[in-house]
Amino acid sequence: MDAIQLYNTATRRKEALEPLDPQNVRMYLCGPTVYDRAHLGNARPVLVFDVLYRLLRHRYPQANVTYVRNFTDVDDRINETALKRREAGAEGALETLIRERSNETIQWYHEDMDALGALRPTHEPRATEYIAQMIAMCEDLIAKGHAYAAEGHVLFAVESYSEYGKLSGRSVDDMIAGARVEVAPYKRNPMDFVLWKPSDDELPGWDSPWGRGRPGWHIECSAMAAELLGDSFDIHGGGIDLQFPHHENEIAQSRCAGHGFAQIWMHNEMLQVEGKKMSKSLGNFFTVRDLLDQGVSGEVIRFVMLSTHYRKPMDWTEKKREEVEKCLLAWKKIIDEERDAVSAAFTGKAPPDEIIRALSEDLNTPQAIAELHKLAKSAKQDLEAKIALAEGLAFFGFDYRNDWSVAFGSSLDRILGAPIDLGPYEDMLFEARKKAKETKDFGEVDRITQLFLGAGLAVRVSPERVEMDFTEHFDPEKLDLLN
Repeated sequence: MDAIQLYNTATRRKEALEPLDPQNVRMYLCGPTVYDRAHLGNARPVLVFDVLYRLLRHRYPQANVTYVRNFTDVDDRINETALKRREAGAEGALETLIRERSNETIQWYHEDMDALGALRPTHEPRATEYIAQMIAMCEDLIAKGHAYAAEGHVLFAVESYSEYGKLSGRSVDDMIAGARVEVAPYKRNPMDFVLWKPSDDELPGWDSPWGRGRPGWHIECSAMAAELLGDSFDIHGGGIDLQFPHHENEIAQSRCAGHGFAQIWMHNEMLQVEGKKMSKSLGNFFTVRDLLDQGVSGEVIRFVMLSTHYRKPMDWTEKKREEVEKCLLAWKKIIDEERDAVSAAFTGKAPPDEIIRALSEDLNTPQAIAELHKLAKSAKQDLEAKIALAEGLAFFGFDYRNDWSVAFGSSLDRILGAPIDLGPYEDMLFEARKKAKETKDFGEVDRITQLFLGAGLAVRVSPERVEMDFTEHFDPEKLDLLN
């Protein structure tokens, strides 16, 4: 089988994945900072790298794939949420409130990502569990002349690493010119970044050679990756927003500490909502839980996300959501026609070669979905294709056995104010067709069908039933022409 090809941000080209150790294929993904619910944009890297994880476990023995996704549970934003809780009357020490908030948010995160069908990684380290490793890395960088202590801080000396900026394609001079960073008096260079910083008696802190303090954000991932994956590993992933400064800084401190670090860097593009950047100020910001609570299936969210290639901006739209709901329901109905036979042959471990081939070409999820469409078309008449469709869906994170449905008109209720029952119209067309088969005169059937189509309804006809659904062009007033 052909090698898995992945686009390496560091080299600006696709490369064949050649694991450093085929007996231990290793991947690291930057996880969430646990201060609030995961928003929709947070879900995209989880789903992208979940597909890659599934592909790696298919290509290599499952036990030979190690996937690490961290939790950042020491951060100023977590501290702020805990302070607000205390101000609102919550009892307990601030550090206790911080720990409670982190635990609560991690539980939410697991619930939401589980609902999207994402597999749990091999390891999910919390930053607070690896403080000793972070302190040791800081000491090593100071000893090697790549970092320095100043006023209780430890800072990485950017000028000590000649390749700084290579991942993001920026020069240090350009970064300094356009920098929006704290230019503290103890910094030797405006671009030097914090590895360790002081903590007061109330905030979370740990004893260190530089006094009581806590780690900077960037050192956390370097220390956890080294501890769990070794000095060098195969793939490091994350959103394109992390390319600079987070990933750039990870590379600098890890390489200067003597680690080979990641061989391939992968970045997913950002998410938009109805063509605009998701933003609270624009009123288009929502969490994964918001969608789930509104009745949007986790499978639908997953399908919409994977319909766009990970290296292209992904636009969440109401139209896409509706189309995906219809598509998944239609595929499940096809399989249900011979569910017992499909269940008897289903393994959950035999994805069609076409799906694997598409995903092996830089995670081409849109092409893989196109292959599922082809299978669904054949599956209408063929049991083997139904089985292959079920296997393909399972590999992609969808289970044909999951029962969920979408009420007709659910997406239009907010527009129309009340649902419209299409049942009588479906019965009308079915009875008209039944009569036409006896008289051999289909003129009335054609007239009614055209009126329905003109009113913006989708019409699906089979020998057993007539089904209708709304389209974005639905106009209820045109249904009055039937009377």
